[in-house]
Amino acid sequence: MRPALLRMAIRYLEDSDEAEDVVQDALLKLWFLRDRLDQYRSVDALAIVITKHLCINRLRGIRIEKVGLEQGISIGGSENPEMKLVEEENMQEILEVISTLPDLQQSILRMKHLEGFEVEEIARLTGSTSVAVRTNLSRARKRVKEQFMIHSKVWN
Repeated sequence: MRPALLRMAIRYLEDSDEAEDVVQDALLKLWFLRDRLDQYRSVDALAIVITKHLCINRLRGIRIEKVGLEQGISIGGSENPEMKLVEEENMQEILEVISTLPDLQQSILRMKHLEGFEVEEIARLTGSTSVAVRTNLSRARKRVKEQFMIHSKVWN
């Protein structure tokens, strides 16, 4: 399965080193799902979907980095350093709040917002239903928002 995943990742990313990293990540995800792989009709299909999503996420990250660099050049350093520090602190607070969520909510939130999986795919990967995924996602978002607002009020 690895050679086929690598070929696909290279087609997406056009970089063999990046493709190698993505395939390694995909195989690691499969390893963590090893106890539930019998629930899937095709492990190969699952591996392909995971690899595809990881490639797309990698491409999104590259695009964001390029846009950030281009904006930095065009702005010419006029960005307010204080605002940048506040944004970084806010992001750190959000990540800390996410780390306090139950494991399932953390996983679902990361799969949805960081890895770009759709609700149905998350349901299949977690062995859950779409309704349960949406419920957990909603609860996780609500909790993050509440905790972030509490932290923000403490500092203001």
